[in-house]
Amino acid sequence: MPSYIAIVHKDPDSCYGVQFPDVPGVFSAGDTIDEAVAKASEVIAFAAEDWEDVQGRPFPLPRTIDQLRTDPAFTEAVEDGMLLIVPLDPPTRRVAAE
Repeated sequence: MPSYIAIVHKDPDSCYGVQFPDVPGVFSAGDTIDEAVAKASEVIAFAAEDWEDVQGRPFPLPRTIDQLRTDPAFTEAVEDGMLLIVPLDPPTRRVAAE
């Protein structure tokens, strides 16, 4: 089961926001850290479910922390955040009824 690194941000007057550097456009949020973590797992599984149909390409593979650290966008994004490891249960493909 692959695991994705997520970045959690919290501004003083906002909820906890979660973004995935390896999966552009996929993010979630929660009023508490526990809620944000739970929603992060849900949103990445939901995104993976039909990513290929919607995006026209395979779901992105996760990079290692060492690989991410060489990415300037990641380095900037994580500056005021904390890291979270989010496992992805591979989605089951739906079989069309015949």
